[in-house]
Amino acid sequence: MRSILLHVYDDKAFEARLQVALDFVRHFKGRITCAQAAPYDYGVPTDFYGAMSAEMVVDYEKTATRSRGEIEQRLAGEGVSWVWKSSRGAAVGLIGSCAPLHDVVIVGSNDPLGFPGSPSRFVGELIERVRAPILVVPESVRSFDFGAPAVVAWNGAPECAHALRAALPALRQASCVHVLQVAEKKKKKYKDKFDLPSTQALEYLAQHDLKSELIELQREKGDSIAETLMKAAHAREAGFIVMGAYGHSRFRERMLGGVTRSMLSDPRLPLLLAH
Repeated sequence: MRSILLHVYDDKAFEARLQVALDFVRHFKGRITCAQAAPYDYGVPTDFYGAMSAEMVVDYEKTATRSRGEIEQRLAGEGVSWVWKSSRGAAVGLIGSCAPLHDVVIVGSNDPLGFPGSPSRFVGELIERVRAPILVVPESVRSFDFGAPAVVAWNGAPECAHALRAALPALRQASCVHVLQVAEKKKKKYKDKFDLPSTQALEYLAQHDLKSELIELQREKGDSIAETLMKAAHAREAGFIVMGAYGHSRFRERMLGGVTRSMLSDPRLPLLLAH
């Protein structure tokens, strides 16, 4: 994971994901691509003459320029390699265009335009657009412990397999790998979509000389699948969680809830997601 794509935005989780990006670039001897988008192309709906939009453009440009100068000065003192990519408009577009030639995309868990405790719409949009693995970093994180145990959330869906493959470089660094499967009855109409036995995950890891342990979790009364996984990860002192993202359509996830949505609502550990 030498090509690191870092979302640059002045939000509460930026410091956390910057530290994690620095950990990755040092560990893998790579390079950070700082992706900074100024989201002001949309203008203001009631601004018929464009005056407010013009003022917003100037303000956003000043803020973006000041932020870039501060971050570049800081990176210069970190002794790492980096490049800068910037654009106007939504960050999803910029990151989506850069991601195909990067090994991992590092973003924050907070949605800059969302509400506390709700899943990040920004991350949800990235998952749909980007095929590179996405590392979601909570604002409380201050470093990425490569040597800590790692957890792989498994439900037999193809998305889990994609995430497992994408996470191999990070999993190789972990002291141990726990494959967690929450016991649940699958509805008939989803059985064909969840047909990869957890033992195949262990076999795949073994082919890459990685030892792993399979653990079937029982849900406590009142706990969701996400809560069950998070509790198990904390109990095993995991450094990060690997999981497939949005196994069902985004509409179904939004209406009926889902593991991805629940995990993104309160990710207390870094989440390595792939779709």
